Amino acid sequence: MCNVVSVTAKPLCKDDFLQRIRKISDSEVQYIILREKYLSEQEYYSLAKEVLSVCDKEKLIIHNFIGTAESLGIKKIHLPFSAFKELNSRRNFDIVGTSVHSVDDAAFAQENGADYITAGNIYETDCKKGLKGKGVNFLRNVCESVDIPVYAIGGINADTAGGFKAVTEKNFAGVCVMSLLMQCENIDNEVLKLQSKLR
Repeated sequence: MCNVVSVTAKPLCKDDFLQRIRKISDSEVQYIILREKYLSEQEYYSLAKEVLSVCDKEKLIIHNFIGTAESLGIKKIHLPFSAFKELNSRRNFDIVGTSVHSVDDAAFAQENGADYITAGNIYETDCKKGLKGKGVNFLRNVCESVDIPVYAIGGINADTAGGFKAVTEKNFAGVCVMSLLMQCENIDNEVLKLQSKLR
C-alpha cells in the first residue's frame, strides 16, 4: 500500500487548524509536513509548538527551519531543494527529505543523503497557479533514477490518484496532498479513498 502524506497550509483551513491537525494525525496518514512557508521562524516555532501538542510526534516533519526542529526535539526535516543543497551535515536528524523538480535534482538529493524526495508538481494545482503539471511520466522517470522513496505532489486527490497505478517502480512511496486534507469534511474517508486508488 502506498502512503499518504499531509502537507499543511493553514490559510486554506476554514475551521480550527489545530483540531484539523489532530484529526489528520489520528488518521492513516504516514507523515504531516508542517509547511506554512509564509511565516517567520519565530512565528513558525510558535505554531509548531502548538501543533506538537495535538499531533503524534512521530508523524510530524518540520519544513525548512532546522533550528525549530532541533529546539522541539523533532528528528524529521523537509528542506526546499535550495536549502538542501546548502546542508553540510545531517546533524541529528533521523529523516531528511527535500523537494525535487527534475531527474537531476533527484539524483543530487540521493547522492547527498536525502532519505526521501517529493517530486512535482505532477498535476496543475492552485498552489502553483499557471504552472503546467509535469505528469506521471515525469514521476516514473524520477522513480527510475533513484533508489530512495519518491512521493508525488501537486494537484492530487482521489480523482487524479488513479493515474499512479501505472507507476510500478518499487520506490514510488505514495502521495503528498495539501488542499484536500486542509479543506475536506471527512479526513478519514479522503485518506482511505486515496489509499484505495493507490493500491
